[in-house]
Amino acid sequence: MSPWKFLLSSALSATFAVQPALAAGQSGSVIEVVTFKLKAGVAASEFAPIDKAVEREHVAQQPGFVSRESAHGAGGEWLVIVHWRSAKDADASMATFEKAPAAAAFMSKIEASTMSMKRYER
Repeated sequence: MSPWKFLLSSALSATFAVQPALAAGQSGSVIEVVTFKLKAGVAASEFAPIDKAVEREHVAQQPGFVSRESAHGAGGEWLVIVHWRSAKDADASMATFEKAPAAAAFMSKIEASTMSMKRYER
């Protein structure tokens, strides 16, 4: 299994394991909260433009995208918050992320094993 598929599969499995499904006919906006650490030697100032490129070139272009923000913390920690119109929209974006040109640079700078994604519904 490719590292991409492993990461996406793990993130989605973790998300669906903790998130209750919406009842039939219900819909609500979704807030995705993603945390991860940068690889050793990668500075926040180096990663920030790569993070913005993923937002601009992929995430913000997806149907159902509302907004995205990111921030860095101590020790290479990174936080990304994405707002979606629905869980279906968020799922569709995850399904296309692996093939997004900007995703390769993004993934090459992070420790995939530290990535955690949770979804919250309104």
